[in-house]
Amino acid sequence: MIGIGAAGFVWLGAPGEARADLRVCNKTEGSVSIAIGYNDSGEWVTEGWWELGKADCQTIIPGDLQARYYYIYAADNEKIGEWSGKAYMCVRQKKFTIRGIENCVARGYERVGFFEIDTNEQSSWTVQLTEPIQQGTGGQ
Repeated sequence: MIGIGAAGFVWLGAPGEARADLRVCNKTEGSVSIAIGYNDSGEWVTEGWWELGKADCQTIIPGDLQARYYYIYAADNEKIGEWSGKAYMCVRQKKFTIRGIENCVARGYERVGFFEIDTNEQSSWTVQLTEPIQQGTGGQ
């Protein structure tokens, strides 16, 4: 699931839409795997994987968004690149829900950097992943 390098992404707030969700859209030429991190009543939780094909969009968090900040990690399934950042959380290769972001490796998980999404307290938000970039830090 973990690719190489960093990649570009675009945040698009979606005020005025009838349905409120956190959605991720894949605007790349290949498929990507998505993981999300969020704070659930004071405890950090990471979940994955959502598989998005070329030009596919999926709802990651259904309904009105309850938090201002969410965190996403995505990897190109061809291992060309990744969308990452500086918020380190736990993931694993198989489908997962992990509570807690500390001691990832000691607990048998991988530790990867997620990029932050500031929804500006909107009830709906869409993130669009663009083509992977081979250089940079991602998540900025």
